Formats: sequence, C-alpha cells, structure tokens
Amino acid sequence: MKKFLIPATVIALAAACLPQDRPSATVPEGTIPAALQGQWGLVAADCEPGRDDAKGLLTVEPERLVFYESRATLGEVTEATPSRIAARFNFSGEGMTWSRDILLEQSGDTLTRRETGEGAIPEPLVYTRCP
Repeated sequence: MKKFLIPATVIALAAACLPQDRPSATVPEGTIPAALQGQWGLVAADCEPGRDDAKGLLTVEPERLVFYESRATLGEVTEATPSRIAARFNFSGEGMTWSRDILLEQSGDTLTRRETGEGAIPEPLVYTRCP
C-alpha cells in the first residue's frame, strides 16, 4: 500500500503547484484584454493608412470598439481571459442605439467576432491584425 501512496501523494502535490487559469488576475476588470486591442481589418485594404472608406476596419480600445459608422462601449463582461472576452456592448451610430452580446477571440494575428441576440450577424467575422 505504501508503494502506491507515496507516488499518488507526489502527483497530487505536483498538480497543486501547476499554474491555474485565473483570468481576473491577468485582465483588468472592465477592460478589453490587451491582446485584442489595436486595429483589425476584414480585408487588407481596411488597414491601408488614410483610407476613408475602410468599412471593415475595427479599432479595439480598452473600453470600446470603433467601427466605420458606429461605436460600442463595453458593458457587462461575462468572460475575460488574456485572449478572449464575452460581453454586452452598447452601440451608437447614425442616430440609433442598440446592444449586442459579442464574443471576441484572438489567436495570433486573427480576431474572430461572434454576435448573439436580435439583429446579430449570424456568421462569425474574422479580422486580421493591421500592421
């Protein structure tokens, strides 16, 4: 019995020492994770400097999303890790206001945006980080 007890104890202690996923410790509360911040384009032309018709350009700031004709302020956050956020965003643009539940997920130079709720875009949008 002792032969099995010691290895099991060692494994349990080693597992307790492994780093735990603690998103709140790495993502400041009420902000969009730093890895998601910056400029992202649906197509390469969206990232060209000086373009006034970059309709697929998305600028991610610490507390808001900036689109071609609208802005979205970060609302209630339901999940946040260093590379992902799920939250309610409150939009305004062209004289209208609306809310959307959005999931933003970064992987390398790719940002995927998924929306839910009434009027949401049914398919995910995939952006590429602007240079």
